[in-house]
Amino acid sequence: MVEVKSVYKSFGDLEVLKDVSYKFKTGKTTAIIGSSGSGKSTLLRCINQLEEINSGDIFVDDKSILDYSHKELVQKVGMVFQQFNLFSNMTVLNNVMYALIKVQKIKKAKAREMAINALKTVNVDDKINVYPNTLSGGQKQRVALARALVTNVDTLLFDEPTSALDPEMVNEVLDEIRKLTQTGLTSIIVTHEMGFAKEIADEIIYMDE
Repeated sequence: MVEVKSVYKSFGDLEVLKDVSYKFKTGKTTAIIGSSGSGKSTLLRCINQLEEINSGDIFVDDKSILDYSHKELVQKVGMVFQQFNLFSNMTVLNNVMYALIKVQKIKKAKAREMAINALKTVNVDDKINVYPNTLSGGQKQRVALARALVTNVDTLLFDEPTSALDPEMVNEVLDEIRKLTQTGLTSIIVTHEMGFAKEIADEIIYMDE
């Protein structure tokens, strides 16, 4: 499903990824752990084209990401960010519908139905008409999960999905992620939650230097 081959990535003189290769197993959960600055988040951002690699290649469904348009790739690989990245001027429902209508050109009625189903999956469908600034951090992250899920991606990338949450919110989001990883999604999770990684991951990568 996702294979990284001899990837190098630098920011100026700072070499962040040095000859990284890994084949992520389809339908499995892989946790990526390691110290800050070891390249964990950069690797995720390279997989979904948010960063451009210097050399090497990354394959999704046996096709190089260099041969995907971003529009094509985001229908296969979704991402959940640390900081939620919700549109503050849109309701919860419109946040989740947005990509369906704008990117996939799905009719509004169908997009609404798909968005509500995704919000139900992560138990936040009671908030469809409110704006993100009225939500707790845990609720915002669950809306972000729904937005990533709604496009029916095969692979979901999680970039430290609990790092911006208050401690009491962490478990509710981890519970939702735990459920999602049991549905057959290919999940790649950058996390500092060691107990969580040990519990849910089929494989764990440790990145260093």
